[in-house]
Amino acid sequence: MTVVSHAPDTGLWLLNTPHTSYALRIDESGAPCHVAWGPRLDLEQAAELAAPPPPPHSSFEGRPGVGEELPVDGGARFGPPSLQVRFADGTRGFEWQPEGHRLTEPAPGVHELELSFRDRAHPLRVALRYRVHDDSDVIERRLVLRNDADAAVEVLRADSAAWSLPALPGYRLSHVTGQWSAETQLRREPLPHGETVLTSRRGITSHHANPWVMVDDGSATETHGRVWSAALAWSGSWRITVQRTPDGRAGLTGGAGHDGVALPLGPGEEFTTPVFAGLYAEGGFGEASRAWHAYTLAHVLPHPEEQAPVLYNSWEATGFDVDEESQLALAARAASLGVELYVLDDGWFGARRSDRAGLGDWTASADRFPRGLGPLVKEVHRLGMRFGLWVEPEMVNPDSDLYREHPDWVLHTPGRARTELRNQLVLNLARPDVADFTYDWLTRLVGDEGIDFLKWDMNRAFSEAGWADRENGSDLLWTRYVHQLYGIIDRLRADHPGLRVEACSGGGGRVDLGILSRTDQAWVSDNTDAPDRISIQHGFGQIYPARTMAAWVTDVPNQLTSRSVPLRFRFHVAMAGLLAIGGDLNAWSPDDMAEAAGLVAEYKTVRHLVQHGALHRIGEPGGEGPTVVQYTAPDSGEALLLAWRANERHGSPRVPVRPGGLDPAARYRDTRTGAVHHGAVLAGYGLMLELPAGDWSSTSVHLVRDRA
Repeated sequence: MTVVSHAPDTGLWLLNTPHTSYALRIDESGAPCHVAWGPRLDLEQAAELAAPPPPPHSSFEGRPGVGEELPVDGGARFGPPSLQVRFADGTRGFEWQPEGHRLTEPAPGVHELELSFRDRAHPLRVALRYRVHDDSDVIERRLVLRNDADAAVEVLRADSAAWSLPALPGYRLSHVTGQWSAETQLRREPLPHGETVLTSRRGITSHHANPWVMVDDGSATETHGRVWSAALAWSGSWRITVQRTPDGRAGLTGGAGHDGVALPLGPGEEFTTPVFAGLYAEGGFGEASRAWHAYTLAHVLPHPEEQAPVLYNSWEATGFDVDEESQLALAARAASLGVELYVLDDGWFGARRSDRAGLGDWTASADRFPRGLGPLVKEVHRLGMRFGLWVEPEMVNPDSDLYREHPDWVLHTPGRARTELRNQLVLNLARPDVADFTYDWLTRLVGDEGIDFLKWDMNRAFSEAGWADRENGSDLLWTRYVHQLYGIIDRLRADHPGLRVEACSGGGGRVDLGILSRTDQAWVSDNTDAPDRISIQHGFGQIYPARTMAAWVTDVPNQLTSRSVPLRFRFHVAMAGLLAIGGDLNAWSPDDMAEAAGLVAEYKTVRHLVQHGALHRIGEPGGEGPTVVQYTAPDSGEALLLAWRANERHGSPRVPVRPGGLDPAARYRDTRTGAVHHGAVLAGYGLMLELPAGDWSSTSVHLVRDRA
């Protein structure tokens, strides 16, 4: 079946992915209208659904926006607009006038449709872009605006896409909410009538919400049901509005920016929105998650084929009290565990003795590293590990040489107080001179010191977001900042192809498909308490794959929760992502070190499954039974099950778990016990997990196709 097809007589366009179809048409007025999004169709079948909607029943109804491919401000439209502009003469609104289309294949297996329009009264051009991949059901959409007028246009809202859903008996919305140290808490609740707005006004993706949604009819489960979902690839402020109309329809629109901020578009200027990608799946939330994971691995991450190393981070061991001698001792202990990447965290530079000073002065402290970082890096490499470094390039302490020299470089509004959060201010990366300065010191640091890995942190939201020496700067900086951030990382990685980067923002404050297209993994939360991490990781994994999820084993009692759980339990939770260790190894007993080394070695034998396998969730957090996640090899030849149980209740029934994605005709051997199981029995009747007795018990089961 053709990937992109067209019926000129009806104005119908059809995009086909491996398992789904997306259809739209250009109506008699010239406007693009949604037709269908769901199971596979051909052009003839799609045409049956392309009838124009009936006129409104009363003069008070108008067009709700659901059913339009990109609802605009103007005419008898009263729903949330995806596109709002104000022209130089003060008029607003947009009327569609088609100008043509273009079909391209920008890369093998990639197909792009561009539909071009202009406003009927003003030379503002709008292009709707759709991109599909031969190996994915994800549809990428974005918007391109071009101002061909002689005067500037204010873009009040430019969403990347609007997605319309079919009429269903009910709708349920899935999304995540949270806060610092309690990110990505999954919420599934009936979609209210009216408009539900999810947003960040903080200049970053935020800990409090994440730019994706899933919608089903209320009956979907992990393994069954139709699910529509969409995710925005943007690392700044954003907004997604989900609408449920009185006549029983639903849809959503989303893009960069938040209310009250306009984007100035000068004469001849063009603006391209970030991708807002959509996915339809028929196999429930689990199938939707696996499809997003596969898409991220194939088309988002820069190096998805690599196996991420086991990491050690010094923060919880030393805090700000770092020096060469203590780091050398920790590095030796880490290497003895089988660690492959050693990361020196905060406190290594300038006058950094607490979070009150030093940010911005990115040279090693002379009193703590009198020979610079070179000897430490060299020794870490000699021990067989790569060397990583914590940096926070977007920030400055007022108590720093950089701020004393350039107080104008921070986000600020003249005449207003400069609000300090965590004793720091935000550098205005939207300014070219600040962006160039940041890139220059980073590329020198990485090159001169032989840095293999950067933990790129960002520990506060925007405030007083002004750009005083630029006309319309306060509006422009919200998007320009993110583009400059992306540009710095892109340039840095082009200079140093071997460099790997972790995205961090006080934990999970900057996790999205935009930043993941430039980094290798994300720090999910500053909360390393293993029981809390189970629910945090559960929400994270709805969209983002384990290959991107950094997970630490730290000390007990936990610094945030004061909870103590066994080392084995902590390891098993962290093994569900990119295993890392962050405890004070100097305080670990010989027994702890021996047990940890064994678990690190075990992880190395199964990490290919965690980092590149398909995720099946079996038993969710908070249920009566254990929480279980499974990672299955692409050829179904191997699987890893990780199970955690918080409390053992006397008399609770023991229920077998049914692994997913296995070959029913194969036999599987448990690598620990040697027991052999038929795939058909595992899939149909399940596997009884042997969890140790008592609270905070956990286990791992590695199944391998038996060739005997």
